[in-house]
Amino acid sequence: MVKFFKLLLFIGGFLFLFVSCEKANTLTSAETSSNQIEKEVTITPDVKMVLIKGGDYQPFYGEDSTLVTVQDFLLDERPVTNADFLDFVKKNPKWKRSKIQAIFADDTYLKDWQDDETLPKNADPNAAVTYVSWFAAKAYAKSAGKRLPTLDEWEYVAMADEESANAREKPTYSSHLINLYNEKDRQKNKVKVSAPNFWGIYNMFDLVWEWTDDYNSIMSTSDSRTAEFDDKGLFCASAATSTTDVLNYASFMRYAFRSSLKADYTVGNLGFRCAKDPSNTTK
Repeated sequence: MVKFFKLLLFIGGFLFLFVSCEKANTLTSAETSSNQIEKEVTITPDVKMVLIKGGDYQPFYGEDSTLVTVQDFLLDERPVTNADFLDFVKKNPKWKRSKIQAIFADDTYLKDWQDDETLPKNADPNAAVTYVSWFAAKAYAKSAGKRLPTLDEWEYVAMADEESANAREKPTYSSHLINLYNEKDRQKNKVKVSAPNFWGIYNMFDLVWEWTDDYNSIMSTSDSRTAEFDDKGLFCASAATSTTDVLNYASFMRYAFRSSLKADYTVGNLGFRCAKDPSNTTK
């Protein structure tokens, strides 16, 4: 009797494993089919890309003697706009507000849009898109055959003013940026209204904060999804000790804001622009 009972258990266990494996295979096949169906559709945004000649630069964080080499790369001359992103979600429905998976964006994703395919009321189609997560920005860039810029690439371009590639030594550089950062509702303004910088790049500072591919490669601070421009709650004094220029408060504001983010966060004054390697290959 005991042997018979053991035999039943063995057969039952075998059948359970067989059914479980079949179910797992079925689910895997379904997920694979779904991924194939929902693969990002190519988009062709109408935006000029500017060739940025690389070089060595001193990042804001690190030792005084540490230089980082940035290779040549292409960068969108302006941030991605509302109109650009609308075209993307229309062609890639899984990134619509009502369909995006919770793992890829928090509950404020595109929250100011009237519905899945209607921009915010009174919004300028040529203003920078906001309330977009890092995942969505990455997907957009991939769909466009591009990528997000690295932090070093972004900061390398950000050193420029209108006359020079590196304006960080100018006394007015940081104060001018702080004034821009403190302007209310600047994210609602149209792109390419202000003058471009030395490279021919528009709106590095005067519209939105911008995602970078490796935004989280720096220090961690508090949550900053309030979309407010008052940055007092973002920092602690000890965080400034590893900076190469403790007087460059504008850069510190940027790094502190980035370090408060997670990939699924969406913020009312956070957008992005795309980059690309000159060889036309993406990372």
